[in-house]
Amino acid sequence: MSPIPLSVLDLVPVRRDATVTEALAESVALARHVEALGYRRYWFAEHHGMPGIASSAPAVIIGHVAAATSTIRVGSGGVMLPNHAPLAVAEQFGTLEALFPGRIDLGIGRAPGTDQLTASALRRGGRGGEDLAEQLAELWGFFRGSFPPGHPYAAIDAVPAVGHEPPVWILGSSDYGARLAGRLGLPFAFAHHFARHNTLPALAFYRDGFRASKTLAAPQAMIGAIVVVADTDDEARRLALPTALAFLQLRRGRPGRYPTLEDAAAFPFTADEREFVDGWMAGNVIGGPRSVRAQLDALLAATRVDELMVLCAIPDPEARQRSYTLLREIHGA
Repeated sequence: MSPIPLSVLDLVPVRRDATVTEALAESVALARHVEALGYRRYWFAEHHGMPGIASSAPAVIIGHVAAATSTIRVGSGGVMLPNHAPLAVAEQFGTLEALFPGRIDLGIGRAPGTDQLTASALRRGGRGGEDLAEQLAELWGFFRGSFPPGHPYAAIDAVPAVGHEPPVWILGSSDYGARLAGRLGLPFAFAHHFARHNTLPALAFYRDGFRASKTLAAPQAMIGAIVVVADTDDEARRLALPTALAFLQLRRGRPGRYPTLEDAAAFPFTADEREFVDGWMAGNVIGGPRSVRAQLDALLAATRVDELMVLCAIPDPEARQRSYTLLREIHGA
């Protein structure tokens, strides 16, 4: 069987010793790097209120990166639709599709991507309780000019959304998104990197409940996974340790910028904290080329996905680029 396509998920990590401007420049450089390697997509995840993640405005970054590249698809992984008015999302992504025809993806999720206070500020007390399917229907109404007569929005001309609808993906970390994507006949991307206990059940719900649509004749499933490749297993763990520490700090309610390699190496982990880090390392695909190849073979055989979206969880930009290079060499697609 031929290797499946590889894609990239980027959170725009901000290191303690760097600026947001530098982090954004590193993402542009990485997008150009993986485009040259033949990766299919480059997606940004929407997060808010996290000092170490600068991807709070995916539409803005997508436009910047698409302008700096020429062939790779650029998109959202994803836009959290309850945080936004569907009309605004339609206008933003219609503009992107008009600027970069055939290169934009609109991944949609329903999680807030932040804490409840920040979500409240984003939503101004609305939209959070609405069903995602209803919000999607409204989004498509603006993209397609398809509101029925008498609908309160039927008279709105969503320029330039109409005629510039990018492919829509449903994102999920539970069976909700899987069932919705299957019912609507849309491609589905599962967040294996933080909900791996739900991966196989969600993919089964998606495939079993899939209904062919004008968009898609058969299920199209992708998973997002953390993959760190280095020359040796020990080096891969060393490079991944700052991200493991960042996850630990987030879990403890102390989010901050990503630690440096030196910060992580000198951190005085308690026994419980070391156990958390070891568990995080074991739960992700981290190692030298041979180890990663074996782990990926097992993951892809179990999930049978059509595409793999990779988050190389290394804050250091040069090591991150090399990890994607090594992965491309290992995987071959």
